[in-house]
Amino acid sequence: MVGMYCRHHHPDQQQVDEQLCAQCAELLAYASRRLERCVFGDAKPACAKCVVHCYNATMREQVRVVMRWAGPRMLASHPILAVRHLLAERRPVPRLPAKRRRKSGEPPPPESA
Repeated sequence: MVGMYCRHHHPDQQQVDEQLCAQCAELLAYASRRLERCVFGDAKPACAKCVVHCYNATMREQVRVVMRWAGPRMLASHPILAVRHLLAERRPVPRLPAKRRRKSGEPPPPESA
């Protein structure tokens, strides 16, 4: 998505071999670092539904702008990825891991007998 956005919005800033401009490369690197450190791991929900906002406000807004522009265009260029992303947004949000739950003040899960 970032590549599609960059090619359309920053064509004059791109490198010779179609790499991302500096601003988009920084955004992608930041997003990758945040995903690697996500408390949910592989069960990560879509960021819009997540209870933990790990992006700072400025980067979250930049990602929102990129996704809002590139999302509809994904259907034409990468239809399978677009459909997978839409399905992932419908998955239920998992509970916080126990360690994080204590810090956030979320009540513990009910004990089963």
